[in-house]
Amino acid sequence: MDEATLKQYLADDPPTVVPLSIKPHFEALSQQEKKYAHYISRASFSGTRVNLRQCSPESEAIYDFILALHKSSNGDWKKLQSEAKLSDDDLRHFLNYAAQFIGNLGNYKSFGDSKFIPRLPSASIEALAKTSPETEKLWSAVKDHLYQSSPISKMHLGYPDQGHVSAYYLDTPENPITTEEITITSDFIKETGLMPENTRLRKTKEGDFELLIASATTNPDIRDLKESEWTLGGKLQGKKLRLCYGDHHVEMGKIAESMAGARDHALNDVQKAMHSEYVKAFHDGSMFAHLESQRRWIKDINVPVECNIGFIETYRDPHGIRGEWEGFAAMINKERTKAFTKLVESAPTNVSKLPWPEAFEKDKFLSPDFTSLEVLSFGSSGIPAGINIPNYDVVRQNEGFKNVSLGNVLSAAAPKEPTPFIRNEDQEVWDKYKDDAFEVQVGLHELLGHGCGKLLQETEPGSYNFDVKNPPSSPLDGKPITKWYKPGETWGTVFGGMGPSYEECRAESVAMSLCPDYSILQIFGFGDGREVDINGKAGDVLFVCYLQMARAGLAALQFWDPASRKWGQAHMQARFAILQVFLEAGPEFCELRHTKEDVSDLNIHLDRNKIESHGRPAINKFLQKLQVYKATADLEAGKALYEGITHVNEFYATKLRPEVLRQAKPRKVFVQANTFLDGDDVTLKEYDATPEGLIQSFADRDYV
Repeated sequence: MDEATLKQYLADDPPTVVPLSIKPHFEALSQQEKKYAHYISRASFSGTRVNLRQCSPESEAIYDFILALHKSSNGDWKKLQSEAKLSDDDLRHFLNYAAQFIGNLGNYKSFGDSKFIPRLPSASIEALAKTSPETEKLWSAVKDHLYQSSPISKMHLGYPDQGHVSAYYLDTPENPITTEEITITSDFIKETGLMPENTRLRKTKEGDFELLIASATTNPDIRDLKESEWTLGGKLQGKKLRLCYGDHHVEMGKIAESMAGARDHALNDVQKAMHSEYVKAFHDGSMFAHLESQRRWIKDINVPVECNIGFIETYRDPHGIRGEWEGFAAMINKERTKAFTKLVESAPTNVSKLPWPEAFEKDKFLSPDFTSLEVLSFGSSGIPAGINIPNYDVVRQNEGFKNVSLGNVLSAAAPKEPTPFIRNEDQEVWDKYKDDAFEVQVGLHELLGHGCGKLLQETEPGSYNFDVKNPPSSPLDGKPITKWYKPGETWGTVFGGMGPSYEECRAESVAMSLCPDYSILQIFGFGDGREVDINGKAGDVLFVCYLQMARAGLAALQFWDPASRKWGQAHMQARFAILQVFLEAGPEFCELRHTKEDVSDLNIHLDRNKIESHGRPAINKFLQKLQVYKATADLEAGKALYEGITHVNEFYATKLRPEVLRQAKPRKVFVQANTFLDGDDVTLKEYDATPEGLIQSFADRDYV
């Protein structure tokens, strides 16, 4: 790899380490509430090693190496520096790498799925390793992986037979697993009715397949299927597929034990029932039990402590069906929740403003619980700003869902400095309203974006959720629809790996479609609901909403890989698509301007006075297509639309992307508190927002 290419894979220098402040909100809880939160927090962080194993084969060993170095010196990094005869720069680079690694729970970025490598020489880390026998032994296991950068395809997560890395698909050197085999076995699993979120797939040296199911036991009492072995047909004729329970069994045992503790300190009967299902899900590996836990969860509303836990989001699986471990415990922010409650109340009215006819919308908007939370613990490879779950269509479409906005994640501040690609004349309004605009965007995205839109289905043979004899007409061509979901098909199984990004784009487009509505801006506390002065506070927030999306679309280029010409992050691919919609609306509305050949002076010019006349109509036209293709299971048309608008041409690839990389700001990594049982009390320990503080916080989680 040439030096210029390698540079983009170097660890952040420094990473943006920020505190996830929680103390006042935690201290306001009752003793029972603190214990309830404590056990959920333990369960969430007990999945740390699961996250590491889901990232890359070497991540868990690197994690052990970092913590062993910390332990050998009792956290005295200056002592280690002296013993290893390291320069100040080398120590700083190692701590920065360690902080970014722990903040992402792996050596691939959780947002972008690209590998990062240390900035200090290998010999300097080896000098650190030689300060104790244990760390020297661990170093020998990781040193070759830490700096490996060839072939370049292995610098990205994806399908193994395309040269990428995936810890969801395991094989042997003599019998590598192929994308075709992943597809065939996944389709077969779908037909059995087994849910794949808590699984990994392993190909044996004999060429058979083992579906590894996360559970505390290898012989569970509760099984989602009676069968445990099948003989495959077709191109895999004669090959076996076996269910193997006990993947991550140590961690799943600890998680189940902690969730039993949460059940014992539950605040109501709904929570007791919910946590009983969680215990079954993690002890026995039952996804049916996890599905049932989510049915209980959506009914657990207006509670002081909120939580969710399991194998949730499928972004990191290249096939888009296997979930990454995630768990959180959080406190409700009552004041900030008031605006979201009003948004929920107005949701049916606002959904009707979206650009599709009634037949393409749910028969009844399932009003969710929508709260602003302050996060105590979030165990995963990255922390989002907002969440809309459960992802199970059978619950979301028919029973309901929840939305949460994570307040202390949104407000965790990095040092203020000029924002790349924002004009000088827009910088002041950007700085003043970017957090407000982002909260509006997140609220609309999570509640209305993910919460709206009907899937037209044959729910079981001969039964439909629409009039099949007089099918609705598509708003795209006025003709009756001819496609819909067949029995057993879901959004995820039909759209596959493209689905997560496509859905994020649809949700982001809903936010862009509705944020120009001044009555919605009023709900968030901006303006009086009338479009009297577009240059007033509400107009400023609206302008920054659109400008923020345009800038995100440009910044997204760092998550596109020029070697494979593929996107590595679902949300950023979605935002790049929306930037293209803005640009196609005309240069009088949105334009990327520069005067220098190397585009180093490039800025986004977006006319706030043309959002209503140009921006909103363009996004509505695009959003209408996204929804119709999703609603009718039209993968062919949806794929053509989405892959077309997210195609990266040579100007973007060779001119803009290098400049985006040059000006890229490190993503935040969060330092989270720990809770400890002290007799009958629960104590909270917070840490400095430094690489050392971040490492210490994980070292103190001796249960992981």
